[in-house]
Amino acid sequence: MAAPEQSAPELRVSQWIGGDGTKLDTPITLSQLGQGPKILFAFQHWCRGCHLHGFPTLQRLYAGLAPKGVGFAVIQTVFEGEHENNFEKLRANQLKYELPVVFGHDPTPQGARLPTFMEDYRTRGTPWFSVIDAAGAVVYSDFQLDADKLVAHLEQA
Repeated sequence: MAAPEQSAPELRVSQWIGGDGTKLDTPITLSQLGQGPKILFAFQHWCRGCHLHGFPTLQRLYAGLAPKGVGFAVIQTVFEGEHENNFEKLRANQLKYELPVVFGHDPTPQGARLPTFMEDYRTRGTPWFSVIDAAGAVVYSDFQLDADKLVAHLEQA
């Protein structure tokens, strides 16, 4: 794993559904994802790469790491295609990929250039993986992630 780039910024995503698909009344915070490592996955519903590579990678990570206490959050970063990348698509993707984790919807705020997650975590598109270690540092942040290597790394940590 690369050296930590930054302390993980608190999430500013305001719209969420729980792992069971219910709309949440309050935003999710990093501490609600647990005290250990965390994996944040950014996607857009209409992103072909998200469906071909991102979600299958996330499924492997979830299967291997959720039982070990790794926290997960999925965030739809809406920097284009608001008509297709809407709040209703959260539950559809949650069900399609059988991921009982929180899903957030992060449209670009009025007057801003990018969604809050993209600004705070310096992402450059989707699919995007950000890994936060137990100390709260962002240790990985990029388009692709080798699920097997990360599972092996976190098992040894």
